[in-house]
Amino acid sequence: MVRNAATLGRSGVHDFVLLRASALVLASYLIFLVGYLVLTPELTFSVWQNLFAGVAMKVFTLLALLALLIHGWIGLWQVLTDYIKPVGLRAFLQFAVNLVLLAYLFAGVVILWGV
Repeated sequence: MVRNAATLGRSGVHDFVLLRASALVLASYLIFLVGYLVLTPELTFSVWQNLFAGVAMKVFTLLALLALLIHGWIGLWQVLTDYIKPVGLRAFLQFAVNLVLLAYLFAGVVILWGV
């Protein structure tokens, strides 16, 4: 079995499971938000703010953000390894993608928790 250092010890099965699990989390978050928007008669800023003030919603949103980042990381890694053949360019692009995803995570934590 050939091991690639860029995979960080992941296997195809591991990626498959992570993609499916993250898709389930994202789908449940989307269904919840659409349901909330449909069932809320008057959506004002204070109603929206009260929704995200609860710890459960913050945790659910953070979980959805992590799922989105995992989904994006694996998906973009697969696209880059399939279509970018020069190793140096691919490594730079993967590094750039990882930096952007980490910035999104940091921004999400700061926005959600006010840290």
